[in-house]
Amino acid sequence: MTILKKKASKKVTNKHSCHHCEEEHPDHSKEIVKLKRAKGQIEAITKMIDERVYCPDILIQVRAAKSALSSIEQSILKTHLESCVSDAIRHKDEDEALTKIDEIIKLIGRHQ
Repeated sequence: MTILKKKASKKVTNKHSCHHCEEEHPDHSKEIVKLKRAKGQIEAITKMIDERVYCPDILIQVRAAKSALSSIEQSILKTHLESCVSDAIRHKDEDEALTKIDEIIKLIGRHQ
């Protein structure tokens, strides 16, 4: 007879939680490829600065990196709205929904 043991999964805990998320926080692993691309762009910027490349060429690369990070941010925000926030609304937990909405308002306010 074989005894199957469940693997203990490590859950990242932080001060924010989704009380109504079905299982755990959404998976953002698809963003890793985009993050690696942005990291490469940032490394290219560093190299360009070290090599004293023409300023506008550096700025073009900076804009590309900013655009890549913005795309990642939008994707993660969309997932958060579609999962954590909608779960709180769907479960009719007004306090939780208002908390989630307040978090988003504060996040958006930081970028202006």
